[in-house]
Amino acid sequence: MSGGPFHILTKPIGPICNLDCKYCFYLEKEVLYPGEKWAMSDEVLENYVRQYIESQPTETVHFAWQGGEPTLLGVEFFERAVALQQKHAGGKKIENALQTNGVLLDDRWGEFLKANNFLIGISIDGPEHLHDIYRVDKGGQPTFGKVMRGLETLKRHGVEFNTLTTVHRGNEQHGLEVYRFLREVGSGFMQFIPIVERAAKVETPDGLTLVAPDFLERALVTPWSVDARNYGRFLTSIFDEWVRNDVGKVYVQIFDVSLGIWAGVGSTLCVFGETCGAALAIEHNGDLYSCDHFVYPQHKLGNIAEHTMREMVESPQQQKFGTDKRDTLPKYCRECEVKFACNGECPKHRFIKTPDGEAGLNYLCKGYKIFFKHIDPYMKFMALELLQQRAPANVMEWVKAQDAAL
Repeated sequence: MSGGPFHILTKPIGPICNLDCKYCFYLEKEVLYPGEKWAMSDEVLENYVRQYIESQPTETVHFAWQGGEPTLLGVEFFERAVALQQKHAGGKKIENALQTNGVLLDDRWGEFLKANNFLIGISIDGPEHLHDIYRVDKGGQPTFGKVMRGLETLKRHGVEFNTLTTVHRGNEQHGLEVYRFLREVGSGFMQFIPIVERAAKVETPDGLTLVAPDFLERALVTPWSVDARNYGRFLTSIFDEWVRNDVGKVYVQIFDVSLGIWAGVGSTLCVFGETCGAALAIEHNGDLYSCDHFVYPQHKLGNIAEHTMREMVESPQQQKFGTDKRDTLPKYCRECEVKFACNGECPKHRFIKTPDGEAGLNYLCKGYKIFFKHIDPYMKFMALELLQQRAPANVMEWVKAQDAAL
């Protein structure tokens, strides 16, 4: 990765949030910074913006802001961030994406986001009865109505948005209902993120309950985690609707990434890459971690006040973190027929054993096998269309003919 681009997920307010989503893995990270003032200081912000722009070899630099809930910092924080980006741009194009629960979005936010071309990710888990299962506020009250008001604010101001939907025990059997709802509310780009967490039976020495995959003490998969097979079925039910009606009109991240894999250009998503390590996370105080899902003391690379980002990204620790994804893959995975697409998926989920007892199998393995095997003939058709410089959306007519022949 020497000299290559890398991506940082920015946590300017750490884990602080105005919601209390029952499945959130990041809320408890507060214990890592006891007594902390939860806001990125102007000094850290400028150092981060300057370093991040300087360290990217590309002409376009993408900033991604997340939390916790970043809108708790107010519009003023992001006005300062944009001003600093312009100050340090050095002729490069700057793009911003912000992930939000949408609750605090109002007209002032809408005006700012539109004026500065922010891409907004809205977290929404489906229609009201599914969304409100886990996505509640600090008082345990449902949030669907507030999220939808925020979404309407974005639409009113013409702000570009996509949706991020977590797949968990509450909505895992409602894939088609979730997809049709998102399509109806105007989401043209959807991400479906599986919720998989293990909780330690006894609190760890660092005060955390949700543990990393290499945790060796007793830990159980949380009751809200998605069932592996049901995750595969969730995706295939959506795919069957999409491939018949919406190719070229609705973009589903995992479908787009899969097409790239079948077309031979590789994965643009880190979880399906052979190695990882180029997608890191920075906390509010400038601490840099190996990955958003590995914010644990042992995965802290350092602080940007003491080391440059490039030094930390290219450190032996981070290089090993990235190559371990490939080098620790069990034999069962290396010989799997969908290994070319999956590559063992995210190391965070590799905590079960293979049928022959080898450690390091991905918890979602059975689900990905269901999904990748199911989409194979369609992906082959679309990849061939691309190769011959035709539209992949032609698959819809092909499927229609296949269906008619049944």
